[in-house]
Amino acid sequence: MHPPTESATSPRLLPALAYAALTTAVVSSLGMLLVPTISQDMHVEVSTGQWMLTVNLLVGAIATPIMGRLSDGPHKKRLLLCSLATILVGSIIAASAPNFTVFLIGRALQGLTYGIVPVTIALARRYLPDSQARVGISSLSVTVTTGLGLGYPLTGILADLLGFRFAFWFAALFLITTIVVVWRVIPAGPDERAPRCTLDVPGALLVGTGLAALLVGVSEGSRWGWASPWTLGFFAAAAILLTLWCVVELRTANPLINLRVLRNGDVLVANSTAIGLGATMYIGLSIGSLIAQAPASTGYGIALPLFWAGFVMLPLSVASFGANRLVRALSQRVRMRTLLLSGAGLVTASSVLLWFAHDELWEILTGMFGFGMGMGMTYAAMPALIARSVADTELGSAASFNQVLRTVGGSFGSAVAGAVLAANLAPDLHPTEGGIKTALAVGAIGCAIVFAALLVNNVMSRPPAPASEPADARVSRG
Repeated sequence: MHPPTESATSPRLLPALAYAALTTAVVSSLGMLLVPTISQDMHVEVSTGQWMLTVNLLVGAIATPIMGRLSDGPHKKRLLLCSLATILVGSIIAASAPNFTVFLIGRALQGLTYGIVPVTIALARRYLPDSQARVGISSLSVTVTTGLGLGYPLTGILADLLGFRFAFWFAALFLITTIVVVWRVIPAGPDERAPRCTLDVPGALLVGTGLAALLVGVSEGSRWGWASPWTLGFFAAAAILLTLWCVVELRTANPLINLRVLRNGDVLVANSTAIGLGATMYIGLSIGSLIAQAPASTGYGIALPLFWAGFVMLPLSVASFGANRLVRALSQRVRMRTLLLSGAGLVTASSVLLWFAHDELWEILTGMFGFGMGMGMTYAAMPALIARSVADTELGSAASFNQVLRTVGGSFGSAVAGAVLAANLAPDLHPTEGGIKTALAVGAIGCAIVFAALLVNNVMSRPPAPASEPADARVSRG
């Protein structure tokens, strides 16, 4: 990594990047919690209202790899500012939308938020000194999880007291302050040491449309039917487009994502964990939130009002923040793959806990705390593994691909949970207790499989320490 300029080493740089990364948490908290409220206010069915989540994911899946690749070029600050401005416009459109169609346009523009963290990671790698870069990159990756735990309660309070539109206006105000902070703190001018970035347009179109087809199939499969022509057609289109994308990327001089880098052991482990744990963990998170808001008449619901429902995520925020601090303290003494394994173990334990104990609020809060600890450790370890294994000119695209895999994994988890619950509905259209337990069982077993795979990998990849090397030197290696 090149030595940073004097202006770039300002102690304000990492806090400014973390503040920008919080944009993803603020915008993400405007999704799942508000679907019922927005559907009712805009006079659409809840199944139609789910498109406010789907369209946001679609644009994010398309934009994130492109933003990641552009962040490897010289205009990182300009890219971040333009992206934040676009998300700001989307927030204003959503806040003032007269109907659901216009609202979806705003949510689509907000989809660029998924690419913000990879851009901040590229900026941290470029401008932070070596002694701070590793810790800074891990902190930026966990910022979203920490922010979500705070964003959900705030969104619930604003929407309950002042209406959902005020929550979007708050997001717009936050984005304005973020743009000001980035403008004033991030070093000005192009990064002259970075190569001029040529965008791989064919690759961008293929991966964007392929991921879009995959996410539409996953998101709508439970409603259309998993064997319906529409669902199978979207999955077939995704398979064809993504296969073509791989062929094009391997033959392109300046690919959108260097697929050869993905074969690196650390990168492969990080990406496999992102999609596997992202899918299985999301099941527990979404079901836990559903239980908190479900009426007591279901036999499992805690019946929290919207005002308090968001606070269920607060332990997630507290725990992920603590886990990030723990990773920073241990990163010089414990292997990153071991920290990744430990995080997966905590997520698995939390999933099993919710599977067997979810009738009381304290059980849900305990599960969320465990998820936060596990997510904090895994989300801190994954970008650190990637950053130490790829060149500066590949970090943005590699980090963005990891982010896309998390998004795709979460979409799969959401679809699996939705399919299980849809097959187990009571006469009042709420999921049955059997459906809740089945969905939680699927999530717990899936997490256990990911944990077992990481355990085997961790044991097999541990290098034998030379006999002549002092024990304390072996321990200090990361």
